[in-house]
Amino acid sequence: PGKMLTNISNVLRACAQRNVSFNMFLPRRLRQLCKCDVHKLDEAPATEVVMTREEGLKYYHTMQTMRRMELKADQLYKQKIIRGFCHLYDGQEACAVGIEAAINLTDHLITAYRAHGYTYTRGGTVKEIMAELTGRRGGIAKGKGGSMHMYCKNFYGGNGIVGAQVPLGAGVALACKYQGNNELCVCLYGDGAANQGQIFETYNMASLWKLPVIFICENNRYGMGTSVERAAASTDYYKRGEFIPGLRVDGMDVLCVREATRFAADHCRSGKGPILMELQTYRYHGHSMSDPGVSYRTREEIQEVRSKSDPISLLKDRLLSNNMASVEELKVIDVEVRKEIEDAAQFATTDPEPPLEELCNHIFSNNPPVEVRGTNPWAKLKSVS
Repeated sequence: PGKMLTNISNVLRACAQRNVSFNMFLPRRLRQLCKCDVHKLDEAPATEVVMTREEGLKYYHTMQTMRRMELKADQLYKQKIIRGFCHLYDGQEACAVGIEAAINLTDHLITAYRAHGYTYTRGGTVKEIMAELTGRRGGIAKGKGGSMHMYCKNFYGGNGIVGAQVPLGAGVALACKYQGNNELCVCLYGDGAANQGQIFETYNMASLWKLPVIFICENNRYGMGTSVERAAASTDYYKRGEFIPGLRVDGMDVLCVREATRFAADHCRSGKGPILMELQTYRYHGHSMSDPGVSYRTREEIQEVRSKSDPISLLKDRLLSNNMASVEELKVIDVEVRKEIEDAAQFATTDPEPPLEELCNHIFSNNPPVEVRGTNPWAKLKSVS
């Protein structure tokens, strides 16, 4: 034992002299158990999941960026720099990060109007998202979409009509099947939209045609200001597909979401057709910025979720308690994220608005003639009355 201690001491001393990071001595993998409820499935996602140190740090960075971005949006909205509709995603970060960790960027994703987080995970930059929120030319939709209408490659928004993105997502999945490219579409909606008739029509078509689509209900417990218990006769959203298999996991745990999505993606790619997922999550803000969020739930309820189930705190505690990262390391990430957000906010408040002559651009493809009944979208009309 004495010789072993001497050898370890020599190695550590050599590392210190060469300025080698002590991270090389940290555990590289974490094993964790995940609970999953299933419907019409003979198999289930792995209950024991593994996360590497690199994955953990990446998830932490992404979730912190999303959280800080939404908090900055809240601040700019209250300063009346961001106007109009604005639905924030803070509290639900583990859903987006877990889903993206289990699919490819070549796969497709469509969601409702709480879309800032997915715009970021799909490849948009914080600067582009913040500038879109303030309606500036450098925004991801050139300042014309705003909070609810952001897009990037293989990401179809950002849709303002409740539930309308679900049949669109099935259409994207139909294209995937038609082209035979082994891609799939993740189609997200909330518990409020889950009672829409068009969703059940889409289930039917997707099942008949065996479309490679993962229907995901992000159940954050409130559809606007109505709790799920008051709005739905059955709150087992993962069973709502009836003839479509389903599964339900903790949407506040990034690893549980990742493993469930990985299982669902394998199901779709193997030609078995659609699958339904329910992620039990929670939003800290109100439904939108016009909703204080405390008239239909108590501040104590929100605080309890924050203290016991916060997705970022859960991951951080896991990394620290398993010696996979140091407090200093995570603080460095926090500082980097804050700087990125501040730089993006600076850009979003100084970038010019799109000029009036650009108002009608990007409506038609291939620039066809737009003269209709003697006028066009750019014509300045005068009242003759």
